[in-house]
Amino acid sequence: MFRFILRRCAYSILIMLGVLILTFVLFRVAAGDPAAAVLGKNPSPEELENMRMRLGSDKPLFFGGWRNTVVYPGADFSNSRSSFAGISYNGKVKESLKGLLLQPGASIRFRRGFAIPDSVRINAEFTGKLSLNGDLISPENGAFRKVISDPPGSLELKNDSNEPVLVRSVSFQRPAKHFFDSQLIDSVTELVSFKKEFPYVSFFNFGETLLTRTPIREVLWSGMQASLLLMLPIFFGELIAGIVLAMVSAACRGRWPDRIIMFLSVAGMSISYLALILFCQWLFGYYWNLFPVWGWDSPRHILLPVIVGIISGTGSGVRFYRTVFLNEMNREYLRTATAKGCSTSVICFKHLLRNAAIPIITRASTILPFLFTGSLLLESFFGIPGLGFRGVDALNSSDLQTLKALVILSAFLFVIINLLADLAYAWADPRVRQY
Repeated sequence: MFRFILRRCAYSILIMLGVLILTFVLFRVAAGDPAAAVLGKNPSPEELENMRMRLGSDKPLFFGGWRNTVVYPGADFSNSRSSFAGISYNGKVKESLKGLLLQPGASIRFRRGFAIPDSVRINAEFTGKLSLNGDLISPENGAFRKVISDPPGSLELKNDSNEPVLVRSVSFQRPAKHFFDSQLIDSVTELVSFKKEFPYVSFFNFGETLLTRTPIREVLWSGMQASLLLMLPIFFGELIAGIVLAMVSAACRGRWPDRIIMFLSVAGMSISYLALILFCQWLFGYYWNLFPVWGWDSPRHILLPVIVGIISGTGSGVRFYRTVFLNEMNREYLRTATAKGCSTSVICFKHLLRNAAIPIITRASTILPFLFTGSLLLESFFGIPGLGFRGVDALNSSDLQTLKALVILSAFLFVIINLLADLAYAWADPRVRQY
């Protein structure tokens, strides 16, 4: 059993590392610049720089001693055909598909957007020879790099030769804290980091929300409490109602109780979740005035969304559990128990339910993570401040930090609950421990 648990824990760690890398790629690479999404249109270079430093999006992806900066406006002339703010041209300059062609005597000037206390490294790709603020420079293998310790108010790249020079790109960087000060390391330390004081280890340090500056860990904790208060009754209500109704339906297979239960189950599965929410709000909230339909002030606010959640999820549960029970009905151990004179309740709840535990555990393990992350539609339509509601707010306000924290938390819960489900398999069926 110990070896089985050890193997499952090792698999879970590998899966979590894969999820972390995938989340990192989605939010750091594919999502674009988060600072531009937060600041909106036309931010100043200094605002953009400060926001990128706060989010860590200016750091290298994996490793490197330099991070990107907009203290001088960089440009990729081979991919863009528009004017750049802070960049001016003197002399005859011609655009081409490969970059910007500087004729003899022409120059490009980069104006500094704001003052900084540290140095700047200029990275340029060009063919030929140029002068940087009067000093002649030439690239090695088409690339040129130079550290400027005291950045001036502007930098000028000028063609002082008699031949045209093709400039492909120019970018600027500021020094990082150390070589491994990168976005990937930041993503790892958000999950677990070490401190000098007790308890020495800190988990889930996702920083602050972009708008309210509230610690994201506090937002997640408060939202998780509301989601658990909502989803725990729904989970146990679905589980108990589904198992009991499925057992009755399987025991009365082909007769009228089975037909009625299956008709109601299929009808419940066919109704849209959104339509069910709106209908129950109108019927129980507005027409009969039995429950409030919005807010989180008293236990009465949770009753209607719990009813809606149980009604919506019971239908699929009944069909699934009924199939499981029917597969077990013709097994020899049930016929033996019947021949020994065991009562129906003992046969159903001691023998049948125990041997059908593995598929029941499987279905429960797919539902359990949503107990913590909440239901997006229920929380949004009933005004419950759970994690689903927080996720909608973060999406509307482009709060990528909170969205990333929710994605990682959901993945972590799925991995942990699947690990617990594997252990439950071993408890329900000792044969599983051999694999």
